[in-house]
Amino acid sequence: MPRIALIPGDGIGPDVVREARRVMERVAELEGVPLEVTQWELSAERYLREGVTITDEEFRALADDYDAILLGALGDPRVPGNQHARDILLGLRFKLDLYVNFRPCVVLDPAYSPLRSIDAGVRLEIFRENTEGLYLGMGGALRAGTPDEIAIEESVNTRKGVDRIVRAAFEHARGQGRSRVTLVDKANAMRAEGNLWRRVFADVAGGYTQVTTDAMYVDAMVMDLVRRPERYDVIVTSNLFGDIVSDLSAEITGGLGLAPSANLHPGRHALFEPVHGSAPDIAGTGRANPLGAIRCVSLMMEHLGHPAAARRVDAAVAASVARGMTTPDLGGARSTEEVGIAIAGLLAETAEA
Repeated sequence: MPRIALIPGDGIGPDVVREARRVMERVAELEGVPLEVTQWELSAERYLREGVTITDEEFRALADDYDAILLGALGDPRVPGNQHARDILLGLRFKLDLYVNFRPCVVLDPAYSPLRSIDAGVRLEIFRENTEGLYLGMGGALRAGTPDEIAIEESVNTRKGVDRIVRAAFEHARGQGRSRVTLVDKANAMRAEGNLWRRVFADVAGGYTQVTTDAMYVDAMVMDLVRRPERYDVIVTSNLFGDIVSDLSAEITGGLGLAPSANLHPGRHALFEPVHGSAPDIAGTGRANPLGAIRCVSLMMEHLGHPAAARRVDAAVAASVARGMTTPDLGGARSTEEVGIAIAGLLAETAEA
C-alpha cells in the first residue's frame, strides 16, 4: 500500500493541502487505490515553538518509509531568513537527490493567460536540474560590510548531473509523444558550463532521433515564450534558468495558482508541491487557490502508477475551471474549501462518464 506523507507547512499550505487531501482520498476511493496518509508537522510554528526544523531521523523516515511526499508551502516572515524552509525543502531536495524538478504548465482556459493570442493547446513541460548549478551553495563573501566587499556564487555542473536531467527530458518526450526538446542555457557568456550542457545534450539526443531538438539562450527564450509559446514542448535547463523559465511559463499559461511541480529521483523518491509560495497574508481567509495543490495529486497518482486516477483529477480540475468553480484570483466566487468540495464532486461525475 503506497504511503503518503503530507507536510502542510506554512501560510496557505494547510489550506490547500486540506483540499488536495480531500481530492486524493476521493479519487483513490473511486479508482480502488489503497493509500496510507500521514500528516507531518514540519513548519514555522514548530520551529518557533521548539527550535527544530527537521531532524536526521525525520529525513530518514521520509526517505525510507514513504512512497511520496505532498508539501503545501514553506515560508514565514517570523523566521529570520526562513531557515526552516531552507532546511526542510532544500534539505529534502539534496538529501533525497531529487534531481528532476518537473514543471508542467498547461493552458486550462486561455482567458486566464495575459497573452491574448495564446492557444488552448499550449503545454510546456520544464525539466529543471534540481541539485546543482548556482543553488548548490558554493561560494562566500570577503570583506563583508566594507566598500571592498566581494561576493562569489559558484555554479557547479557535473557531467553526471547534466546527463541524467537531459536524459529524463528525452525519456519523457518519447514516452509522452512530445515532438521537441529544447535546451535553454547561456553558452555564449557562460562558456565552460554551456559547453558541457551542449555536448551532453547532443550526445543524449543521438539516441532519440524521433525527437526534434534545438537550443536557446535564456534571454532569447523568455522573449520567445511570450511571443510564441506554442512552438515549445519539453524544455530542459539548469537550476537557475529553470527557476526563471518555469515561473514565466506558469504565468503565461494561467498563473502560479494553477501550477504543480514534482521533485523526483525516478525510481526512488518523489516530492510534490504547488509553486505559489506560502502567501501568509491570505492564510485562513478562504482565498487561496487550491488548484496547484490538487494538480499535484494528479502528478502523484501518475508517479504511483495510477494513470486513470491522474486523468480523473485533471478532468475534474478542467471541469471546475470551465464551470467557473474557482477562487477570486481566477474570477470566481468560491472559497478554497468550496473549490475542493466541488472538484471532489466532479470526480464522481467523471467516474460515471
